[in-house]
Order: sequence, then structure tokens, then C-alpha cells
Amino acid sequence: MKLNDEVIGHVAKLIQLAILSGTDVVDHLRTISLVESNGELYLTDECRNQSDSNIEKMLKEVDTNL
Repeated sequence: MKLNDEVIGHVAKLIQLAILSGTDVVDHLRTISLVESNGELYLTDECRNQSDSNIEKMLKEVDTNL
């Protein structure tokens, strides 16, 4: 199976998020949910929406603290 490009980009974002927040990347990687289609793995809609929501929430906190 192959990871879809979106999944690879998502993993990169999670690594960056872990570095910026000082948290364990493993905890972030555990949040990934994938679905298989045509021999490739894709993010589930729920995973994508939850991740976008978490990133938006963190950005608001950063803006508030500045």
C-alpha cells in the first residue's frame, strides 16, 4: 500500500506541530485515521476535520497570547 500525498503532508504537519509545541510526535501520529482505496491510504474525513480544527484552535491561542 502507498500513502496518498495528503497523508504524507499531514505527517509532515504533525511533526512540525510536535516540534513547535514541544510535544511527543508519537501522540500526534496516533490521531491519524486512514482508509484504503485502490491500493492507497487516505485520511478519513473525521481525521482531516479534527486536525484542521486542532490547528485552528492552536493558532487562535497563539494570537491571543501575543
